[in-house]
Amino acid sequence: MFRNYFLVAIRNMNKHKFFSAINIFGMTTGITACMLIFLYISDELSYDRFHARADHMYRVNLYGKISGQDIHTSTTCPPMAAALVAEIPEVEEATRIDSYGQSSIKYGDIAFIEEKMFYADSNFFQFFNYKLLLGDPRTALKEPRSIVMTEDLAHKYFGEEPALGKMVVIGNENETFKVTGVCENAPTNSHLVFNVLLSASSADFLRKTMWLNNSLYTYLVLNKGASIEAVHAKLRGLAERHVGPEMERFLGKSMKQLEAEGGQFGYTTIAVPDIHLRSTMQHEIEPVGNLLYVYFFGGVGAFIIVIACINFMNLSTARSAGRAKEVGLRKTLGSLRGQLVRQFLSESLLYSAVAVIMALAACYLLLPSFNLLAGKTLQMELLYTPTFIASALALIVLVGFIAGSYPAFYLTSFSPVEVLKGKVRSGMRSKGVRSSLVVFQFALSIFLIIFTIVVYQQITFMQERNLGMDKHNLLIINNAWKLDKNQVSFKNTLLEQTGIVDASFTNNNFPGVNNTTVFKASGSEQDHIMGVYYADVDNQHTMRFEMKEGRFFSPDSPADTLGIVLNEAAVKEFGFEKPLEEEILYNDNEDGLERLKVIGVYKDFNFESLRDKVRPLAIRFTRTAGRLMVRYEGDPTKAIATIEKLWKTQTENEPIQYSFMDQNFDRLFRSEQRMGQVFGVFSALAIFIACLGLFALAAFTAEQRTKEIGIRKAMGASMPSLIVLLSKEFTRLVLVAFVPAALAGWYIASSWLQGFEYRVEISPLIFVGSGLAAITIAWVTVGYQSIKAAGTNPVNSLRYE
Repeated sequence: MFRNYFLVAIRNMNKHKFFSAINIFGMTTGITACMLIFLYISDELSYDRFHARADHMYRVNLYGKISGQDIHTSTTCPPMAAALVAEIPEVEEATRIDSYGQSSIKYGDIAFIEEKMFYADSNFFQFFNYKLLLGDPRTALKEPRSIVMTEDLAHKYFGEEPALGKMVVIGNENETFKVTGVCENAPTNSHLVFNVLLSASSADFLRKTMWLNNSLYTYLVLNKGASIEAVHAKLRGLAERHVGPEMERFLGKSMKQLEAEGGQFGYTTIAVPDIHLRSTMQHEIEPVGNLLYVYFFGGVGAFIIVIACINFMNLSTARSAGRAKEVGLRKTLGSLRGQLVRQFLSESLLYSAVAVIMALAACYLLLPSFNLLAGKTLQMELLYTPTFIASALALIVLVGFIAGSYPAFYLTSFSPVEVLKGKVRSGMRSKGVRSSLVVFQFALSIFLIIFTIVVYQQITFMQERNLGMDKHNLLIINNAWKLDKNQVSFKNTLLEQTGIVDASFTNNNFPGVNNTTVFKASGSEQDHIMGVYYADVDNQHTMRFEMKEGRFFSPDSPADTLGIVLNEAAVKEFGFEKPLEEEILYNDNEDGLERLKVIGVYKDFNFESLRDKVRPLAIRFTRTAGRLMVRYEGDPTKAIATIEKLWKTQTENEPIQYSFMDQNFDRLFRSEQRMGQVFGVFSALAIFIACLGLFALAAFTAEQRTKEIGIRKAMGASMPSLIVLLSKEFTRLVLVAFVPAALAGWYIASSWLQGFEYRVEISPLIFVGSGLAAITIAWVTVGYQSIKAAGTNPVNSLRYE
């Protein structure tokens, strides 16, 4: 019986090739999009799940509130890990990592700048499940001056030679490290992706015992049966015992006094698998994702598959008159309704199965382009897992049943007499179901248009917004410290070169600020948290931010070594009415208390993400520093060539390490950029599939009104008037769809924009434009059918049936 069902289904597909092609194409497009979205979401949800103890693994975060300013950072202090194991019984093991940043690695004559370098404790490979290919996981990071490389990096430097035991030079000439391990490349679905691990015992600062020096990442694993809530309860005591005394010594107040003033200081945790999608902390190792975007893409995938199913139903309904007669004849010859239902569902399942097979092929072909678009390295292997295969079979059944349910149950509900007398046609003129489906499709389409436009406007706004300083044509040499004693001469010679406009030494890595600390106004005990960086006298006109009052550092003023320049937010934070008459006390925890004279105030500029409000920032004077900002004009490749040529004359076989300021800022919202691109593509697919459904309804309407069109033409109706007659119904449907779509689009887009301190306003023109775009799409889609129906010879129309 089932074999007969599918044979009949195949004959029907072959008989109606055009109908079948549109049906399969629409479903294939929808299922392909859903598969790609499935791969994307699966990857986002899989972060850090490859660790054997992932369900018991947490990272310790620091939270606080001092002087009204919130502190939320993923970094903690060097002694935290040892204290966790020693003082909290629920903690089985703890480990630390600390970013080394970028540096040169040299082996013989081979030298490259490498990124993603970290210090790591000796138990790193026992704590995490990164696979060590060569070396002993227990000892690879134990001895000072030990280094573990990924297999790609080892091949880059040593080729086919054995890597173990090789000596490489990192950074300064005297920093020689021994290769003690080679590990697999870190999985991309990890919040910690590294190229190089250096033994923590190589860094003296990692042995410091200060608890207020929070610069590294601390992880813990719970004992079996222990709860993280018990750890949280004991973290407070840990902070009181260790942070409290230091706070009194450096801030002049106890933890209880801080809390009495409305402040707080303590530690919390986040599960390692939750870091990628749920972390809201600053200073994450890798850019984090957003759980909201996962929901968005999941919703788009659901929308697309629903729209594809609606198309099938509309296309089936559009040609249902002929199938209705078939049903009537079958019933007359003794077929039961259940058999007919199974026949229709079998056809639908066959369409669905063919669409899934074609979607797998399309997914395979499109995956490289999708990876480029989404910034992923997704693999088709995920589609061959038992879980996905079971899901695909379930999808075939689900889509087949949903898509075929309406024609199956509707067409088989009429009696043979009604069908053969043609009465079923009058019943089918009730367009409520089909019109509702089209309204639903276009409501989704208009919503997607609105949200996509808002996302692109916000991304463009962030890229083009005037930050208060000029981020364009600004190159940063990140390893200028390599110049050593030649720093000043290098800068001066560089400024003599054609195309080089300005240059300035600084210790800061924009965007962001490397150092945030506590200051006090002279004569006050009130603490104020403020970011601070060091720069030379040329920093202001190199970065091109504006002074509001006073002056910037001057080469003619030796006293500027004890001067400080504040932004407007800092002046507001301190409550200064006449800032140029004020002094600020700064305790750097090493050289003791310094009294700094405010010599100038500059206008606020965005030095961090546009998600955050500009916070207090101070600039202190230095003559040289580890980074050199270079402002150029004209072709950047020429500027780079000029800088590299001069660099080679000042260093010995040292690769230059540089970046561009505008690109660094763009990375802050890379996830939004990719989300916008992916969302735009899938939105276009959803709209395209919706158009197929509208095309089906247009075909159905033209079929139903054939005789009416013939009569109107015989009575003198013109073709334009008939086209308007046939099209205005669809215009009305789009207008009905516009209202709920506009409301949903406004609400969702507004909620998304709340995550940005600086954001665009949602213009009414977006809604007008989206509505007009939807109407235009509808007119273009139904235009062919309307023109075809209006151009039919009235004689043929009146002979219809």
